[in-house]
Amino acid sequence: MALLEVTDLSVSFDTTDGTVNAVSGVSFALDKGETLGIVGESGSGKSQLSFAIMGLLARNGTARGSVRFNGKEILNAPPSVINPIRANQIAMVFQDPMTSLNPYMRVSDQMAEVLVHHKGMRRSEAVREAVRMLEAVKIPDAAGRIGLYPHEFSGGMRQRVMIAMSLLCRPELLIADEPTTALDVTVQAQIIMLLAELQRDFGMATILITHDLGVVAGFCEDVLVLYGGQVMEQSPVDPLFMAPSHPYTRGLLKAIPRVDHEGDELDSIPGSPPNMTNAPKGCPFAPRCDYSAEDCFDHLDPLIEFAPGRWRACNRTLEELA
Repeated sequence: MALLEVTDLSVSFDTTDGTVNAVSGVSFALDKGETLGIVGESGSGKSQLSFAIMGLLARNGTARGSVRFNGKEILNAPPSVINPIRANQIAMVFQDPMTSLNPYMRVSDQMAEVLVHHKGMRRSEAVREAVRMLEAVKIPDAAGRIGLYPHEFSGGMRQRVMIAMSLLCRPELLIADEPTTALDVTVQAQIIMLLAELQRDFGMATILITHDLGVVAGFCEDVLVLYGGQVMEQSPVDPLFMAPSHPYTRGLLKAIPRVDHEGDELDSIPGSPPNMTNAPKGCPFAPRCDYSAEDCFDHLDPLIEFAPGRWRACNRTLEELA
């Protein structure tokens, strides 16, 4: 039995401009200790997919399908069911460390609150455990700094605090939603290395949500490529980088700067992501695809397994894309 099984998950939002279909029919499974990267441009549905799993959708959001964790259905579960699972078994690191921490509370209070609420610890015991976790995420002088306010930490250190908070209850699954977005390149690399070390040490499964395929290459085992809320390609990391099967994946990979192509112009995917208030009838990538034909605007072929463990949703055959 997989640790996490997501089946035909769809997410929509009722807005004044109409219904926004953010995620459409996404399915995947994640075993204990595995790492999955979910990639795509902004607006592809990555974050809303994770919010649906965590039960954190906005009030105007609706999720359909199935999300099973350790065999138990948790999609749209009531607070009495999902609250004990959050933090205890599934934890999340959010995008912006600048706004994820309460600026009016000391770090010690924010971290201790997690353990007091979920583990029933006394505050003094919870603070000692919080210090140990800050040391695990390599914050210097953790015992001396835990009493500081968030603004007294750098952006990278704030993100380490967020990671430490998410791991306090030793979750089985960690969802990291763009954990390096607001950080400079050097700190980004440090955070990814830290996540890899912590996953190895704690033995947890991890979902890394990012727009950066370069980050996925060095951290994940499998990749889910989303566009327009739909899965375009699903594959183990190495085959995907060696031979991407979908035009969108190829476009993302070509847009990554390469040190062996000094002086060359950076490639980009022309056009913009689709407006999901008026979702396209066929393949959402068709208007931006160099290989699209008339049928691409009418329908999108379902995901097919074209090689062991590799899936793609595209109307064009691999021979046509060669």
